[in-house]
Amino acid sequence: MSKRWLSIVGIGEDGLDGVTTAARTVIETADILIGGERHLAMVPVKDGEQRRIAWTTPLLAQADSIAEHKGRRTCVLASGDPMWFGIGATLAKRVPAEEIAVIPHAGAFSLAAARLLWPLDAVDCLSLHGRPLDLLSAFLYPGARLLLLTENGAAPAKIAEYLTKRGFGSADLTVLEQLGGAQENILTGAAKTWPHATCADLNTMAVQVNDGPGLTRLAGLDDDLYLHDGNITKREIRAMTLARLSPFPGDLLWDVGAGSGSISIEWLRADRRNRAIAIESKDSRRSMIAQNAAALGVPQLEINGNAVPAALDGLPEPDAIFIGGGVTAEGLIERCWQALKPGGRLVANVVTLEGEGLLVQARQTHGGDLGRFMVQRAERVGRFHGWHAMMPITQWSVIKE
Repeated sequence: MSKRWLSIVGIGEDGLDGVTTAARTVIETADILIGGERHLAMVPVKDGEQRRIAWTTPLLAQADSIAEHKGRRTCVLASGDPMWFGIGATLAKRVPAEEIAVIPHAGAFSLAAARLLWPLDAVDCLSLHGRPLDLLSAFLYPGARLLLLTENGAAPAKIAEYLTKRGFGSADLTVLEQLGGAQENILTGAAKTWPHATCADLNTMAVQVNDGPGLTRLAGLDDDLYLHDGNITKREIRAMTLARLSPFPGDLLWDVGAGSGSISIEWLRADRRNRAIAIESKDSRRSMIAQNAAALGVPQLEINGNAVPAALDGLPEPDAIFIGGGVTAEGLIERCWQALKPGGRLVANVVTLEGEGLLVQARQTHGGDLGRFMVQRAERVGRFHGWHAMMPITQWSVIKE
């Protein structure tokens, strides 16, 4: 028997008629056929020993036990392309690659783009299935095109309401119901006047943003966009800090002494694959971090409320670390250095002489760059304007060889 005992086959609303001959053979000859009730109903039951298993909630529990079927020809049915927000990506984390064969089908994004004549390379494709609508915020700007996998038939109306509240009520919306099937249908309207209270549960939503208050994905958002108690890395210093942290897609950041969360939030905004943990022991600041993350489109930000350095115990290994607060905690710098991956980046900002002394010592031990920066902003002085200087920032940045 081939080592590839697990096959993951994409299937559309047209059922077996729409799959390739090879995919049909895999489905019909499988010892075990796994899928949602809707997918299993697309495959006629034949006499024989094929066992059928329907996914149940929580799905991850069944996914974790998929290896129990090793040694038998096992076929998992998936919607469209199994590797695009599909079960394929989930199972690939649990079964060795050499034991899996994936046969994709045209997915909802590809079908929607074909109906709308939208080039997929110019579209942001997101899944809002089981995810907060605040994820949309980071992708909204004039001219944006989005394709969304929604949760159910009530979701399009909620998305329209969300867009309107965020100032994007002029967006043109298209809901494509049951793509690829006999009941395929298209609904249209503007967000602010969306006329459809419900749609088919199986739907994909297209959003054409025409105008609205978009925000750049680059570092250095206006300080006024954040809730904070004064403990915030100012926008000019934030931009320099994130340049030194150098976020690459998929990297994990520890934001130690996160304050308002501005560094970890803008790290996440740089690429949707990025990950970040904001470490902040004060309750009031953690509340502000959560609100800021939701408002700026990164509600997935993980928030750790323990005190440093104990808060770092058991955390996944970071690609970059920012120390914005608590640098004087005993052993914190060395603890962060030891946790950092080879090639990882560490940046620490301080405003006190005591903190500066620790950064000088750290540079002597580990190398890197040490700099001092001061920002001045023009502010009103009576009838005129003058320069208002903020506290200078001392910054140590280093790459772990």
